[in-house]
Amino acid sequence: MEVAAVADRGSWSTRLGFLLAAVGSAVGLGNMWRFSYVAAEGGGAAFVLLYVLFVALVGVPVMMSELVIGRLTQVSPIKAIRQIGGRSWTPLGWLFVIAGFGLLSYYSVIAGWTMRFAVDAARGAIPQDTATYFNQVGTDIPAIITHVLFMAITIFIVARGVKQGLERTALILMPMLFILLLGLALWSATLSGGGAGYAYYLKPRLGELFDTAIITNAAGQAFFSLSLGMGAIMTYASYLKTKKNLAREAVIIAGTDFGVAFVAGLVVFPIIFHFGLGEAIGLGGILNTDNTVGTLFITIPPALQTVGRFGNVVISGFFVMLFFAALTSAISLLEVVVASVIDNWHWPRSGAAVVFGILITLAGIPSALNLSFLAFADKLFGAFFLMLGGLFTTILVGYRALPRAEQELTMGLQHTGVRRAWSVAIRYVVPLVLLVVLFFGIKPLWIALRALIGG
Repeated sequence: MEVAAVADRGSWSTRLGFLLAAVGSAVGLGNMWRFSYVAAEGGGAAFVLLYVLFVALVGVPVMMSELVIGRLTQVSPIKAIRQIGGRSWTPLGWLFVIAGFGLLSYYSVIAGWTMRFAVDAARGAIPQDTATYFNQVGTDIPAIITHVLFMAITIFIVARGVKQGLERTALILMPMLFILLLGLALWSATLSGGGAGYAYYLKPRLGELFDTAIITNAAGQAFFSLSLGMGAIMTYASYLKTKKNLAREAVIIAGTDFGVAFVAGLVVFPIIFHFGLGEAIGLGGILNTDNTVGTLFITIPPALQTVGRFGNVVISGFFVMLFFAALTSAISLLEVVVASVIDNWHWPRSGAAVVFGILITLAGIPSALNLSFLAFADKLFGAFFLMLGGLFTTILVGYRALPRAEQELTMGLQHTGVRRAWSVAIRYVVPLVLLVVLFFGIKPLWIALRALIGG
């Protein structure tokens, strides 16, 4: 029975397909814009150093845990957690599914904006008054339309299956995203004033290394950007049939994810300083706004329009890149839900993708109508739930299923020192860090809730 179920679920045809899909899951809108601004606000080089540290100490160990659980069980999160920890741990699997469902519901609204701006930029239809324009297309009926269109694309890809849908899309979109990003980075390097942008982005304010706010921001960004705590990496690993080195795969995924985020900063900051957008964007306070993404939509296009016709090409390329990043992440979020429905209720893939894709689309309408609702959903599903899921994953693996997890990790991994370091991190280091980040995450969640209720 189990073998037949696994065969029906599908599998990756190549290691490259799996790696690009996993990288696509990790690389999303947060990498393309959020990393840059958090780095600038959080001490430049100090934040980048802390971020790399947390990726190594927190992100990679948690990713290895999800990879181990997924490949060991060969099923989606709910069943996987039940197999590893017993029925009492089943709610953790449901937490993953709920997080993926809720995160995609508002994430697709933002992704819809990237579609609208990419198309309108290519047509030369974005006016100079982008603030008014964004208010017109970023909420209400226009936002619902682009949200529905984006979800329709996501549903179509996931319904096609692992090889024809997830893997083929990753093999096409991820290289295109890398090329677009590299091209924009090279173009940004030619802008006058770009050096000041690089300096601001990477200014070594090392005295801020011990600032608790910067430390927790770096930890949170590392966790969020790697798509951990939502079952996406676990689900993708469940389609692995080969016994490759999971530690190496985790390092490759995390390293590529960081590389994309870092290079995105090399694109954004020269543009900001060349066109004098620092004051308009509010580098010191952008993270305190409800709509950080909206700030880029409002400020970047009019600046690039001054370049002339070529400016519209750059604007369109910028938002196409954001669209690709959003789509590869959205696919992984819907796949968590769909794979769980297939494994637990034995639905056909196409039916599960369509029905639950429609439900997610309906759940996203409030975010399209109210940006305060979107901000609260982001704090709840995109931050708090992910940290909570990651914390309980480390507790489950470190204190309930460590022998089985170590045995699975040993396959393809010859260095016992790596396995021992991972065991120590997953039992002691990671839970402590996540507890601290969760504690400091309660305040922004409460503020977003009060803003929603007050609005």
